[in-house]
Amino acid sequence: MYHAYALYAEKYNKHYYGFTSNLEARLLSHNELGKDWTAKYRPWKVIHVKEFDNKQEAAKYEKWMKSGVGRAFIKLLPH
Repeated sequence: MYHAYALYAEKYNKHYYGFTSNLEARLLSHNELGKDWTAKYRPWKVIHVKEFDNKQEAAKYEKWMKSGVGRAFIKLLPH
């Protein structure tokens, strides 16, 4: 099982899109462990998650969320 997800950092009004096979561990990485781009904008909260049976479909949905139409959809969600 794979999850495509959208995160939101309220303090900075930033969105982040990704996919993973372990959502719990990935969120821990974004909010506590990692030192990548997302570390600068902590804390992150999940605003959208969609489950997929395979990695390819999750990656395809992540790519859609990063498109103009996908970003517009995500911005309409409650933050």
